[in-house]
Amino acid sequence: MKAFVDTRQAAHNPQHFMANGRIQPSPEAPARLDVLQAGALAAGCEFGAPPDAGLGPIAAVHSPEYIRFLQNIYARWQRIDGAGAEVIPNIHPANRTDSYPLSATGQSGYHQADTACPIGEHTWAAAYLSAQCAIAGADALAENRVAYALCRPPGHHAFGDMAGGFCFLNNAAIAARRLAAQGKRVAILDVDVHHGNGTQGIFWRDPSVLTVSLHADPARFYPFFWGHAHERGAGDGLGHNLNLPLPRGTDNAAYLRALGKALERIAAFGADTLVVALGLDAHEADPFKGFAITTGGFAEIAATIAALRLPTLLVQEGGYLSEDLGRNLTSFLTGFQAA
Repeated sequence: MKAFVDTRQAAHNPQHFMANGRIQPSPEAPARLDVLQAGALAAGCEFGAPPDAGLGPIAAVHSPEYIRFLQNIYARWQRIDGAGAEVIPNIHPANRTDSYPLSATGQSGYHQADTACPIGEHTWAAAYLSAQCAIAGADALAENRVAYALCRPPGHHAFGDMAGGFCFLNNAAIAARRLAAQGKRVAILDVDVHHGNGTQGIFWRDPSVLTVSLHADPARFYPFFWGHAHERGAGDGLGHNLNLPLPRGTDNAAYLRALGKALERIAAFGADTLVVALGLDAHEADPFKGFAITTGGFAEIAATIAALRLPTLLVQEGGYLSEDLGRNLTSFLTGFQAA
């Protein structure tokens, strides 16, 4: 399987993560890159570094205002007297239509949805390289049935103008829009345990890309405010978003039943190309404890998706450090290729 990674992505090393009022180390640690690459190599992936496609494909999804913020906010933050080592918001607007401030503090609150996406010295560079992996993977589908993009930091919680949940640039959305611009009929299937709220938001009114997400019910699970079953899109995009929220502890069999519904919608859309937002945090041993998918279950999930027989880009999303993380990726990639 053709695969893409840039090891410089490991320079992004977030130190701040707040959960239930307690600050703790971020689960989105640089070591994920090595573990995931080893897992992909065990499945027979052949890695290459992505070429630099520039800002164009990124700017096709993210606003220039937001890109400028990501490029410059760390340096601006250092000029604040007594500022912390990372850019972390402490105030947020009530609505996206509220006024846009000039201050770094105010803009951080506007462009960062939560405290799980701190911006450090190397965050922009790593996010940029992560997006380039997804872009290269999308381009590789011209000659390959499947490609894998090892994207770190992940992307599916990033909106067009807002970071969140460890994510800064929405890699799956960037790849999907690039493929759609080539005349492909693209569906995004998000199998991360968390809802891909940023992806949903980007394509909310856009009928050119179908967005489908299976995830833990957000009534009591991050991202809480998005991912509910009634959310279907709006305007021309109405009916082009499908959310399948599932109970905490969902096992292989229940997950595969829901996946069948997701694939039925993708078939009804007439998709000829698939982008999979590949989260491995649905595993029973993942630190977030959302689902109970086994390592073998990932192979079953992958084989079920591969049965669509569509050109497919696998974009890495979540999946956090445990003894099983690398094996879970090996299982998924092996299962996909064997189908």
